[in-house]
Amino acid sequence: MSPDVTPRGVWCATLTPLAASGVPDIARLFAHAKRMFAAGVDGIALFGTTGEGQSFSLEERRAALESLLAAGIEPARIIAATGCAALPDTIELTRHASRSGCAGVLIVPPFFFKGINDAGVFGTYARVIDAVADLRLRLYLYHIPQVSGVPIALDVIQRLVEAYPRTIAGVKDSDGNLAHTRALLARFPELAVFVGHEPHLPAALNAGGAGTICGVANLFPRLIRRLHDHASTERHHDDLARVERFIAAVGSYPLFAAFKAIQAHLSADAAWGALRLPLTALDHEERRRMLAAVGAAGIDFGRDAAGPYAGSPSSAMI
Repeated sequence: MSPDVTPRGVWCATLTPLAASGVPDIARLFAHAKRMFAAGVDGIALFGTTGEGQSFSLEERRAALESLLAAGIEPARIIAATGCAALPDTIELTRHASRSGCAGVLIVPPFFFKGINDAGVFGTYARVIDAVADLRLRLYLYHIPQVSGVPIALDVIQRLVEAYPRTIAGVKDSDGNLAHTRALLARFPELAVFVGHEPHLPAALNAGGAGTICGVANLFPRLIRRLHDHASTERHHDDLARVERFIAAVGSYPLFAAFKAIQAHLSADAAWGALRLPLTALDHEERRRMLAAVGAAGIDFGRDAAGPYAGSPSSAMI
């Protein structure tokens, strides 16, 4: 991890494709990452929430990262999500990502036990940093309380920044609360703050944000790239409306099942539809209704999707 390079821009919280045996499909994941880069994505975040990270073992997560690096993806274009329920596992994955040269690690707070106080949250991150003991480590705090059940309070972030100024690099704010994002940016201008909720990208950038680490970039990377690049001009409004309509269209379906169904349809590769239990795929009727709703949301598949499989709305969603 280079202290001189801070990730910014559009980062894709990658879906994790599965092979027929149920293990991560590295060939598909590598091809997907390359397609994202070609469509304007700056980097990828592996095994986060969108990537079903908590459903995979330490060995699967380590092996996938090593395979992508061996295949030629630059470590500076990878942020590894390394948070686990067990603190020793988080330390092990974080140490591995640090030694592998990744641009950073993304760590969710301790999430199984609820009602964790600020001392517990601070202590967990401090223990990881102290145990890894690597000056290359760049840690991004992952605030997603609607999933983790454990928020990362601003005062906890302040304590961590003061205790580990070289290590705490930023925050992924996936709360979906723009007021919270603005509070982060106002209080911690030295941190790289990424939003997870795509419609907040223009406002966050205009307030000093670093960009987005988001799931929609898997499907429509060119759309998110334009939303980022045009954030300070009037040109972003149409794309923002398109993103909002898309999110509304998938909002009544299990999100990751919907994303994988769309990816399978866009790529004409049914294998993309598989999820690791306990998550399950949409049934045929759910998939048909969801794809029709997305098609009606005004996505321009020629301009918004990625790669050679991008088609027109009529061919892609009917």
